[in-house]
Amino acid sequence: MTETGTAASSAATSLPEPVRQRVLALAAHALGQLPASDIPAPLRRFASFAPAKRAKLSASVLGPILETDDHFRRLAAFQVRREHPELGDAVAEGVPVPAADPVEVAALAYLLRPDDWEQHVAAAAQVPVESPRADEEAVSRLSDQLDQARTEARQVRERLREQVNELKAENVTLRRKLNEARQRISSLHSDLELRTTEAETADERVDAARAEVERELRKLRARITELEAVDYAARRTAGQEREMASTRTRLLLDTLLEAASGLRRELALPPGGDLRPADTVAGTEPEAAPMGRTAPDDDPALFDELLALPQVHLIIDGYNVTKTAWPNSPLHSQRQRLVTALGALVAQRRIEVTVVFDGAELSGPVQLNPPRGVRVRFSPAGVIADEVIRQLVRAEPQGRPIVVVSTDREVAESTIKLGARSLSATSLISRIARA
Repeated sequence: MTETGTAASSAATSLPEPVRQRVLALAAHALGQLPASDIPAPLRRFASFAPAKRAKLSASVLGPILETDDHFRRLAAFQVRREHPELGDAVAEGVPVPAADPVEVAALAYLLRPDDWEQHVAAAAQVPVESPRADEEAVSRLSDQLDQARTEARQVRERLREQVNELKAENVTLRRKLNEARQRISSLHSDLELRTTEAETADERVDAARAEVERELRKLRARITELEAVDYAARRTAGQEREMASTRTRLLLDTLLEAASGLRRELALPPGGDLRPADTVAGTEPEAAPMGRTAPDDDPALFDELLALPQVHLIIDGYNVTKTAWPNSPLHSQRQRLVTALGALVAQRRIEVTVVFDGAELSGPVQLNPPRGVRVRFSPAGVIADEVIRQLVRAEPQGRPIVVVSTDREVAESTIKLGARSLSATSLISRIARA
């Protein structure tokens, strides 16, 4: 163990009892907020307990781990600082807080470990222990609170008793209504049997009527056959007349065309070309307007236009976006919020999406549930996420539209050289917020 670690362990062992109890209470509360992968194995069985039970049962195990496991202590300190932001920031930055409880300050200092944390612990050791008189006053105050609680409990019991009486009366009413409903159901059954008998008689009448209709239908079909024969003969005669008229018209048109061709040859008229009379007027022609859109990279309209391209592939620099949008959230929360929002975007646009996170940020296996259509990749050991993004761009065929979302200038410039379009992280964040 190093000298610093020895000093920290010695100081932790000599913590004043109020400070030690407060440290264990804060760490036990933080234990329930941490992911299972960040909790040491001896403490995992306590994580699901209620806060008070967790603090009581895990004290014998939690204290030694806080003294020896700096990584776990820092994780617990991060959660405690989130729960007590104002006092935690003041202690971490060495800002004096005269009105704060010295025991609370010493407990936070022990977990956060600023440069002057040992002074805070020493100051807490100087706080006098409450006198027996204060204990008697506390006991008296608690007794008053107990009497008040008993009075409130008695009132609650009376209200519950009244509610039980009301429920009994309502139960009697419901039973009466149930009997009435059963009588109505019995009457409806009788009515149903009567109507079933009438329906069977009606079915016999329907069968007779159907037979009569079929006879009439056969007569109508025979009549339709006769009329179709007459109509065919009439259409054949009309078709012959139309064919004769068409032949006459075609003969007349051929005559006119031959006459016009002969007249052109006789007058020696040149064939029509591309030159028009307006082309002979002199003037300066305008230059062609530049093609494409010249909008800033964070323009939401430009982002929507790029997503509308056919077969577009959206590649996202994960932590570059999440640390811009939610800088104060834990990394696992940032990752899940991003992929969930991208799932909604994929459902709207039907596009291919790949999110790349830096694997160097991980301390163990990742628990992440990406929605359908969102591909998630972590860079392998020794490789940064920027290189994985460039590999993804190189893997695509030339001509496919690729959009890379990253505020990193180096990533943007390198992917543009490879043929991709680069957009800033704020454009994607604005699009997600608008969705």
